[in-house]
Amino acid sequence: MKQKFDILTSTCVPLPLENVDTDQIIPARFLKATTRDEKFFGDNLFRDWRYRPDGTLNPDFVLNDPKYGGQILVAGQNFGSGSSREHAAWAIAGYGFRVVVSSFFADIHKNNELNNFVLPVVVSPDFLKELFDSIFADPQTLVEVNLPAQTITNKATGRSECFEINAYKKHCLMNGLDDIDFLLENVDKIESYEKKAYASSRH
Repeated sequence: MKQKFDILTSTCVPLPLENVDTDQIIPARFLKATTRDEKFFGDNLFRDWRYRPDGTLNPDFVLNDPKYGGQILVAGQNFGSGSSREHAAWAIAGYGFRVVVSSFFADIHKNNELNNFVLPVVVSPDFLKELFDSIFADPQTLVEVNLPAQTITNKATGRSECFEINAYKKHCLMNGLDDIDFLLENVDKIESYEKKAYASSRH
C-alpha cells in the first residue's frame, strides 16, 4: 500500500534468526495465487512457522505471542536470501510492517521491500544485538526510525545509528510514490528534455 514515510515510532517484533530466506517468509505454494491482495499475503507471512501442519496456530512463534507487536520487524543477519520473489515483500507489507531492521539484507529482497513501501534499515551487528536485548527485556521498547534524518534510535538505551538509503528511493518513500508515480510527477521535465534533445538533433 502506498504510504508516505516520515518518522515512525513503534514497538517491535523480534525474529533473531539468521539467513531467513524468501521461502520461509512466504512459502512457494502461495506464488500461484492470482491475487495481490495484501491481506492474503499478510495472513500467510511466515506461514509454516506461524501454523502447525494441522492448521492450528503455533504458540511458540513470535507472531503468535501477544507480548510482541508493532510496525517494525527486527530480524537476524542476511534477511531475505534465496529466490527473488516479490511476494515476500508483499507479505511483509500486507502484515503491516513498515520497517525491517537487520545487519544485512539480500540485495534483491531489499529492493523489493523498498518498491512495496517497506523501509529496510541496515544497522551494525552490535546495535542489532543491543536492540534484541532491549526488546526481550521489555516488549514495550520503542524504536524511532527517522527517514528524513536517516537515523534509527533505540529509545530504551538512547543509542542511535545512521542508515543508508538511495536518494531516489528515499524521495519515493517520503512522498508515497512508486516508479510510475515518479515518472508522472516529472512528465513535464521529461517532455521538455525530449523536445530539447529532438531540437538539437535537427542541427
